[in-house]
Amino acid sequence: MGNRTFAYFLALSLFGEKGRHISTVLLSILIVFLLSSVLFISSSLHSVIENALREEPDLVVQRVEAGRLVNLPLKWEEEILSIRGVSKVTPRIWGRYFTGVKGKSFLVIAVDFLDENSHKTLEKLIGETELKTFLDGRHMIVGYAVMEWMKSHFYKEYYNFIGRDGEIKKMKISKVLPKEDNALFADTIIMGIESAREIFGISEDEATDLILDIPNDAERDFIADKISSLHYDIRTISKKESRAAYDRMFNFKGGFFLSLFCVVLLAFVLILYQRYSQVYSREKRQIGIFRALGWSMGDVLKLKFLETLSVVTGSYIIGVSIAYIYVYILGAPLLKNIFMGNGNLDMELILPPVLDFSALSSIFLLYALPFIAAVLIPVWRISVSDPKEAML
Repeated sequence: MGNRTFAYFLALSLFGEKGRHISTVLLSILIVFLLSSVLFISSSLHSVIENALREEPDLVVQRVEAGRLVNLPLKWEEEILSIRGVSKVTPRIWGRYFTGVKGKSFLVIAVDFLDENSHKTLEKLIGETELKTFLDGRHMIVGYAVMEWMKSHFYKEYYNFIGRDGEIKKMKISKVLPKEDNALFADTIIMGIESAREIFGISEDEATDLILDIPNDAERDFIADKISSLHYDIRTISKKESRAAYDRMFNFKGGFFLSLFCVVLLAFVLILYQRYSQVYSREKRQIGIFRALGWSMGDVLKLKFLETLSVVTGSYIIGVSIAYIYVYILGAPLLKNIFMGNGNLDMELILPPVLDFSALSSIFLLYALPFIAAVLIPVWRISVSDPKEAML
């Protein structure tokens, strides 16, 4: 059999009976679209988190009482700094400010502009902010989601914080962080350290936590254990633990969708197998005619394999392309909220395009192999039978 003849029958099978493939193609596109969308969102969020964790401190020291984070005394700074391997200890002031009992909350981060190490992780966010502006203690930088919330509550140039002492602290908005580059800081407010102390009621000899610089990676776990033994209420958090916490969160949600995909794919394959196990009489006659004309069993299987592979590949490409447009151009509405949650401020996270080709290849194999097997096995059973029986 010539290649031109074979190609003619392949095109005839694909386009001459395209109505037979429509339902299978549409369902295939939907399955690939859903899994690819989840993969794209998960990969992009991993990329965003990974970039943010690069600026995280080597080790964070906190004080915990009854499972609740409390302020720690600054005298711990000297104790920890005396440990060999710790090059620098910097106190931090931060916390969540709630607008009411059941209101929204902002993450307030204090910056000591006279201490270079205190704000080095925020240098890219602060940019060219005038230092003198912040030294008077009444200015702040806000994330875009914070700004949107304040505008909706008629605060366009300033916001009135209520301090621990019950007095109003008026803070002027000097800059808004653009959402394009600072999605993780959408609900964040950056202000001077003295202003933050007044709002949260933190005294001069206290801090929210301490951040440590430990140049030698191999010593971090040992130093963390040594610090934990200093006081019974000390808790240490390493950069590795922070990354693991984010991985667990995203892997859980991604794993849920993968499990759901496997169930749907299994149901889809069973439907295909049942359909081709009870091959329509027209298809049976077609295979019988091919065999009567001298086609070998290999030729019949090759024809059906290429036909199925064309359907699988076309559906996969269309499904992945639609998923790419849905996630990276349209912003993955609805599905994105499952990963991010929407309990606080409304945030419009811009997902950076990330293509994991190994994962995309795995999706193709996971989807294509059962599909092809569900079609070829019934066709093989007909091909090995007598051509006269197939044409009955």
